[in-house]
Amino acid sequence: MEFTKEQVLQALGNVEEPDLKKDLVTLNMIQDIHIEGNKLSFSVVLTTPACPLKALIENACRNAIGHFISKEIEVTVNMTSRVTSQKNTGVPGVKNIIAVASGKGGVGKSTVSVNLALALSKTGAKVGLIDADIYGPSIPIMFGLENQRPKATQENGKTRIEPIEKYGIKLLSIGFFTDPNQPVPWRGPMVSTAVKQLFNDADWGELDYLVVDLPPGTGDIHITVTQSFPVTGAVIVTTPQNVALADAKKGIGMFLMPAINVPIMGVVENMAYFTPAELPDNKYYIFGQGGGKKLAETLDVPFLGEIPLIKGISDSGDAGRPIVMDDDGVMTTAFMEMARRVAQQVSICNAQKADNLNVVNN
Repeated sequence: MEFTKEQVLQALGNVEEPDLKKDLVTLNMIQDIHIEGNKLSFSVVLTTPACPLKALIENACRNAIGHFISKEIEVTVNMTSRVTSQKNTGVPGVKNIIAVASGKGGVGKSTVSVNLALALSKTGAKVGLIDADIYGPSIPIMFGLENQRPKATQENGKTRIEPIEKYGIKLLSIGFFTDPNQPVPWRGPMVSTAVKQLFNDADWGELDYLVVDLPPGTGDIHITVTQSFPVTGAVIVTTPQNVALADAKKGIGMFLMPAINVPIMGVVENMAYFTPAELPDNKYYIFGQGGGKKLAETLDVPFLGEIPLIKGISDSGDAGRPIVMDDDGVMTTAFMEMARRVAQQVSICNAQKADNLNVVNN
């Protein structure tokens, strides 16, 4: 049978991207259409390699060709990706900056940051991680890099810092430049300058996502990062207890202030329940249940998932090999699912900003 490229595009114009609420053709996600007899091949360019709806979209494309053209066509769909970006992130080569924050300390924010970055990398994305917790940097310990120092080069009279690479991602932390046994008694202006250098003076190369592990609370560093660089969105980490939820709510409020105006990509409930290694199907809600999900519903922001509490999480951090690097297990599954939801929200945030910009320009 004979059919044309125009017929293919017309058929695929009936397939909607579930998150962006527009059809694949309008979004320019259909490329490389090739027709040979009754054989058809084309590429679907997703907005992230971590897309959780990949199989759904592929199946919808096949059904559209069969329904609107012919079921006799042999269809080959190449599912690929190109991570969307804001117009300008302020850091050359970096497409998206993801801030990970919490209203209070002790909720496992750094653990979530580290495993989120590694999980995004495992999906095929290019990822960097900044440890912006100036007063208590933990990334060097969690990656087993306590005594490492980044290399520096001179480029046009300016010093460029080369991030340290491990497990496939690029890392920078103030902990690489200070004595781990000494406190860092820095005041406001010094803190802001140091944080900016982690962004501006580093050679990050091409990155899909730059994850920023912010310190607890709502202080100078948060304001410096959000007002100096266009942050794609923020991930809020909490635990189920009411005191943690109250502080998380304040953290969300800070990002939504008009002077900051950073989208909330969602809430992660860490230490949601305890699961013994020998009984992986058992869940013990020792800190309460569902608090993070209720907070997300109350504030009308996405809920990114529950991260369980198991002994292996602390062991892996101390050993310098984050737990998501394991090939299986309940923690790896939870972090991979969370990462896919975060990537999904990045695409949605970028699409909404592009739509808003078009409305303003028109």
